[in-house]
Amino acid sequence: MDRRAHPFYEFGEAEFFLARRDGRVVGRVAAVHNPNHNRFHGSKDGFFGLFDCVDDQSAADALFTATASWLRARQLVTLIGPVVLSTNYECGLLTEGFDLRPAVEMPYNPPYYDRLIRDCGFTTAAEMLAWELPTTVHEDRKLTRLLRSGSERGIRIRPLDMRNFTAETDLIKEIYNSAWEGNWGFSPMTDREFDTLARQLRPILRPGLGVVAEVNGKPAGFVLAVPDLAPALAAANGRLHTWGVPLGLMRLLRARRRVDRLRVMVLGVREEYRNRGIELRLGMELSRNAQRLGYPVMEASWMLADNRRANRTMRLAGARVIKKYRICQRPVEPLGAKIP
Repeated sequence: MDRRAHPFYEFGEAEFFLARRDGRVVGRVAAVHNPNHNRFHGSKDGFFGLFDCVDDQSAADALFTATASWLRARQLVTLIGPVVLSTNYECGLLTEGFDLRPAVEMPYNPPYYDRLIRDCGFTTAAEMLAWELPTTVHEDRKLTRLLRSGSERGIRIRPLDMRNFTAETDLIKEIYNSAWEGNWGFSPMTDREFDTLARQLRPILRPGLGVVAEVNGKPAGFVLAVPDLAPALAAANGRLHTWGVPLGLMRLLRARRRVDRLRVMVLGVREEYRNRGIELRLGMELSRNAQRLGYPVMEASWMLADNRRANRTMRLAGARVIKKYRICQRPVEPLGAKIP
């Protein structure tokens, strides 16, 4: 939210709204204009994110009325969300899996949000899945035989070289903007955005949880997982210091030692290198390293529900869907929506 610090605001803009009733805050929302997204897609999309609201339809209506007014002034015609700044960051409305804790950098919301948003005139734009799988994938003999039968020369699977972090970041950046550009809602990341995200993740990265695929020496794909620190963050209860004493920080560090899950944040292969089993090779190498480091379970999130290749790979690996998310859309000027 800090316009002076976050690199998104070098090209995009956002406004933040609160809804109050009788002086009490009952909701919030961010209205977002992402010119890079619209330039890439040739669209006039606006976004909403950071939505939080009591179970009160009139409060939700008021928040989206304010959002639409702000976007309308920028000649935008479609309202999409929840998306925090862009699809490169936290996004999605949880629709299944309310009994499970959210993974780090993944959203959580009460079930009634879906009703509030739908009654504000929104329909489904995209659906996403969170998969769970054990870190025994590399032990599956069927998968091992499958990869051996389709083996190709020139494919090299290696861990990220943390000693050359800057060079590795540049390499992953090249793969990312190429491998994901065909996906729904893709928004290219600027160099500053990517470098900032890499710098934020570096303190929690562990050797072996980032894996790169090369074909004849050229970068082809990568997978990146991080320890799921959501329980540790929850242990801090939203505050690292109380009256100058780092109580929350101590709780966070203590809980971090008990983290036993990973979140697979990204797995992708450039289009020209697909259908060679590289996705599966990356996943099996990650599984091997994760088991060695003492993580028995991984959550891969999120994946588009209509990404048949990626979801087929997850099924082959023995994964199961544990959560579902939705991104919604409506015209900035909705038909039949209740305007307070």
